[in-house]
Amino acid sequence: MHSTLQWKDIVIVFHRPIELLQLATSSTASMALAYLSFLLLLLLPISLLLFLYLITKPCPVKIPIKNRHVFITGGSSGIGLALAHQAAREGARVSVLARSRDKLEEAKQAILLSTGIEVAIFAADVRDFEAVKGAVEEAGPIDVLIVNQGVFVPGELETQGLDVVRSMIDINLIGSFHMIKAALPTMKGRGPASIALMSSQAGQVGIYGYTAYSASKFGLRGLAEALQQEVIADNIHVSLIFPPDTETPGLIEENKIRPQLSSIIAGSSGVMKAEEVAKKALSGIKSGSFLIPCNFEGLLLSIATAGLSPQRSSLMAFVEVVSSGIVRIAGLCFQWNWYGSIEKWHAQKSKIL
Repeated sequence: MHSTLQWKDIVIVFHRPIELLQLATSSTASMALAYLSFLLLLLLPISLLLFLYLITKPCPVKIPIKNRHVFITGGSSGIGLALAHQAAREGARVSVLARSRDKLEEAKQAILLSTGIEVAIFAADVRDFEAVKGAVEEAGPIDVLIVNQGVFVPGELETQGLDVVRSMIDINLIGSFHMIKAALPTMKGRGPASIALMSSQAGQVGIYGYTAYSASKFGLRGLAEALQQEVIADNIHVSLIFPPDTETPGLIEENKIRPQLSSIIAGSSGVMKAEEVAKKALSGIKSGSFLIPCNFEGLLLSIATAGLSPQRSSLMAFVEVVSSGIVRIAGLCFQWNWYGSIEKWHAQKSKIL
């Protein structure tokens, strides 16, 4: 039986050579097509990555911290104080500016006990340009400027006083202009230098009850993008830091008056410790990153809002290009959820009334 089958097979081979040739040709073509598809799938991302490597600007840079002068505003508490601790531990010469002399003295002692390093302190209000300019002149040339001061008073615009709105814009935005304007002449010609602006995730996306605050933090984005073009020739590199809600003394007070809807929407990003934000921020500053997110939600927001912002990392540019569509869908899902919460809250409020 076995030998008969073998003979039939031989007969088929001799009587149907064209069919076998066609079969072999078809099999070879399928393999070739699969191989070509694999090559295309492999070459497309490699080609895109190579293209992005050639066009991403400014070029990558490393900004040293050790033995350099780091000047931090709003450094007497919260994220600013945590940044001062971190920079001092890494061997920087640290100067801290804030309004309250008493809080500055407390911060100075805390840093000394923690690191064994004495920092310089300067009492000034960032809204007063002459006071800021005097502090910078006394502190000496700056290598890394971290513009960290900020104030947040939550509330709907309709019920919020214009004096409160003006205060947030003056401190968060105009104060940043004052600080940069005063420090910039001292930063030129000192090797790679950095100007880092402490924005917020509310500076990436508008949130209910954050109208004035978001406006002030969104303003920092335009400041940073334009400033980077102006100072790149002087080897000065601008960074924008986007922390979420952070465990600071200010957050406790904010939560007491924050609208319920603000807590529902902003709460989706979680809360970080000031030390965690400081570590992320300083790491991003040292790598010259323009956008510095502090958690996963912040990373998604950075991708979603990358727009025309500068990008030093070709790998990160690749991620932005490839994932932008998916992230946009995720963003629309978040908006769907937020507006659903707003509608539900107003519906419940109407029932009570």
